[in-house]
Amino acid sequence: VRADEIVQSSADEAVVAILAKLSTFEGRSRFTTWAYKFGILHTATAVRREVWSNTEIDLSSIPEPTSRLGDPVAHVEGLALSGALRRCIAECLTPHQQRILIAITVEGIPIDVIADRLHTTRNTVYKTLHEARRRLREGLIAQGYINTTEEVN
Repeated sequence: VRADEIVQSSADEAVVAILAKLSTFEGRSRFTTWAYKFGILHTATAVRREVWSNTEIDLSSIPEPTSRLGDPVAHVEGLALSGALRRCIAECLTPHQQRILIAITVEGIPIDVIADRLHTTRNTVYKTLHEARRRLREGLIAQGYINTTEEVN
Protein backbone atom coordinates (compact mmCIF):
# COMPACT_ATOMS: atom_id res chain seq x y z
CA VAL A 1 0.00 0.00 0.00
CA ARG A 2 2.88 2.39 0.76
CA ALA A 3 4.20 2.15 -2.82
CA ASP A 4 0.75 2.96 -4.22
CA GLU A 5 0.55 6.02 -1.98
CA ILE A 6 3.97 7.21 -3.13
CA VAL A 7 3.05 6.73 -6.80
CA GLN A 8 -0.25 8.60 -6.42
CA SER A 9 1.37 11.38 -4.41
CA SER A 10 4.18 11.74 -6.97
CA ALA A 11 1.67 11.90 -9.82
CA ASP A 12 -0.34 14.58 -8.00
CA GLU A 13 2.77 16.61 -7.24
CA ALA A 14 3.96 16.27 -10.85
CA VAL A 15 0.65 17.69 -12.09
CA VAL A 16 1.03 20.63 -9.70
CA ALA A 17 4.62 21.17 -10.95
CA ILE A 18 3.42 21.10 -14.56
CA LEU A 19 0.68 23.62 -13.83
CA ALA A 20 3.15 25.89 -12.03
CA LYS A 21 5.51 25.84 -15.04
CA LEU A 22 2.79 25.99 -17.71
CA SER A 23 3.72 29.56 -18.65
CA THR A 24 7.25 28.40 -19.55
CA PHE A 25 6.05 25.99 -22.26
CA GLU A 26 7.47 27.34 -25.53
CA GLY A 27 6.10 24.80 -27.98
CA ARG A 28 9.52 23.53 -29.09
CA SER A 29 8.30 20.00 -28.40
CA ARG A 30 4.93 18.34 -28.05
CA PHE A 31 3.15 19.31 -24.86
CA THR A 32 2.96 15.68 -23.76
CA THR A 33 6.74 15.31 -24.15
CA TRP A 34 7.32 18.48 -22.14
CA ALA A 35 4.88 17.38 -19.41
CA TYR A 36 6.37 13.87 -19.33
CA LYS A 37 9.76 15.40 -18.50
CA PHE A 38 8.31 17.04 -15.39
CA GLY A 39 6.67 13.81 -14.32
CA ILE A 40 9.89 11.83 -14.66
CA LEU A 41 12.04 14.44 -12.91
CA HIS A 42 9.56 14.91 -10.09
CA THR A 43 9.12 11.17 -9.54
CA ALA A 44 12.89 10.56 -9.57
CA THR A 45 13.32 13.26 -6.94
CA ALA A 46 10.53 11.79 -4.80
CA VAL A 47 12.04 8.30 -4.99
CA ARG A 48 15.51 9.60 -4.13
CA ARG A 49 14.15 11.51 -1.13
CA GLU A 50 12.21 8.45 0.04
CA VAL A 51 15.32 6.27 -0.16
CA TRP A 52 17.33 8.74 1.91
CA SER A 53 14.51 9.78 4.28
CA ASN A 54 15.37 7.28 7.01
CA THR A 55 19.12 7.32 6.48
CA GLU A 56 21.23 8.90 9.20
CA ILE A 57 23.73 11.32 7.71
CA ASP A 58 26.81 11.83 9.89
CA LEU A 59 29.17 14.43 8.51
CA SER A 60 31.07 14.96 11.75
CA SER A 61 34.16 13.07 10.68
CA ILE A 62 36.08 13.00 7.44
CA PRO A 63 37.53 9.55 6.73
CA GLU A 64 41.24 9.25 6.07
CA PRO A 65 41.75 8.67 2.35
CA THR A 66 43.44 5.42 1.40
CA SER A 67 46.29 5.40 -1.06
CA ARG A 68 46.28 3.07 -4.04
CA LEU A 69 49.45 4.49 -5.52
CA GLY A 70 52.24 2.00 -6.22
CA ASP A 71 55.01 4.47 -7.07
CA PRO A 72 56.67 5.87 -3.90
CA VAL A 73 57.17 9.32 -5.47
CA ALA A 74 53.55 9.44 -6.60
CA HIS A 75 52.52 8.27 -3.12
CA VAL A 76 54.43 11.12 -1.44
CA GLU A 77 53.05 13.64 -3.94
CA GLY A 78 49.55 12.30 -3.30
CA LEU A 79 50.02 12.66 0.46
CA ALA A 80 51.24 16.23 0.01
CA LEU A 81 48.29 17.10 -2.23
CA SER A 82 45.89 15.41 0.18
CA GLY A 83 47.33 17.43 3.06
CA ALA A 84 47.11 20.65 1.05
CA LEU A 85 43.52 19.89 0.14
CA ARG A 86 42.66 19.19 3.79
CA ARG A 87 44.28 22.49 4.81
CA CYS A 88 42.36 24.37 2.10
CA ILE A 89 39.09 22.80 3.21
CA ALA A 90 39.79 23.80 6.82
CA GLU A 91 41.18 27.28 6.12
CA CYS A 92 39.47 28.50 2.93
CA LEU A 93 35.91 27.22 3.38
CA THR A 94 33.20 28.19 5.81
CA PRO A 95 31.82 25.40 8.02
CA HIS A 96 28.66 25.38 5.85
CA GLN A 97 30.70 25.03 2.65
CA GLN A 98 32.74 22.24 4.27
CA ARG A 99 29.59 20.28 5.17
CA ILE A 100 28.10 20.69 1.69
CA LEU A 101 31.35 19.74 -0.09
CA ILE A 102 31.96 16.65 2.07
CA ALA A 103 28.33 15.53 1.89
CA ILE A 104 28.26 15.65 -1.91
CA THR A 105 31.79 14.69 -2.94
CA VAL A 106 32.79 12.24 -0.20
CA GLU A 107 29.55 10.86 1.19
CA GLY A 108 27.75 10.85 -2.17
CA ILE A 109 24.57 12.35 -0.76
CA PRO A 110 22.31 13.65 -3.56
CA ILE A 111 21.89 17.42 -3.79
CA ASP A 112 18.10 17.06 -3.54
CA VAL A 113 18.45 15.33 -0.19
CA ILE A 114 20.84 17.96 1.16
CA ALA A 115 18.55 20.77 0.00
CA ASP A 116 15.59 19.06 1.63
CA ARG A 117 17.41 18.52 4.95
CA LEU A 118 18.62 22.12 5.02
CA HIS A 119 15.19 23.47 4.00
CA THR A 120 16.66 25.26 0.99
CA THR A 121 16.70 24.94 -2.79
CA ARG A 122 18.88 22.84 -5.09
CA ASN A 123 20.23 26.04 -6.64
CA THR A 124 21.39 27.30 -3.25
CA VAL A 125 23.25 24.04 -2.63
CA TYR A 126 24.76 24.18 -6.15
CA LYS A 127 25.93 27.76 -5.54
CA THR A 128 27.50 26.78 -2.21
CA LEU A 129 29.29 23.84 -3.85
CA HIS A 130 30.46 26.02 -6.76
CA GLU A 131 31.85 28.66 -4.38
CA ALA A 132 33.58 25.98 -2.28
CA ARG A 133 35.25 24.50 -5.37
CA ARG A 134 36.34 27.96 -6.52
CA ARG A 135 37.91 28.68 -3.13
CA LEU A 136 39.65 25.29 -3.07
CA ARG A 137 41.06 25.90 -6.53
CA GLU A 138 42.35 29.34 -5.49
CA GLY A 139 43.93 27.84 -2.36
CA LEU A 140 45.63 25.05 -4.30
CA ILE A 141 46.88 27.56 -6.90
CA ALA A 142 48.31 29.73 -4.11
CA GLN A 143 50.13 26.70 -2.68
CA GLY A 144 51.53 25.76 -6.11
CA TYR A 145 49.56 22.54 -6.61
CA ILE A 146 47.72 23.78 -9.70
CA ASN A 147 49.64 25.32 -12.58
CA THR A 148 47.55 28.03 -14.22
CA THR A 149 49.99 28.64 -17.09
CA GLU A 150 49.35 25.31 -18.84
CA GLU A 151 46.99 25.41 -21.80
CA VAL A 152 43.82 23.37 -21.51
CA ASN A 153 42.74 21.62 -24.72
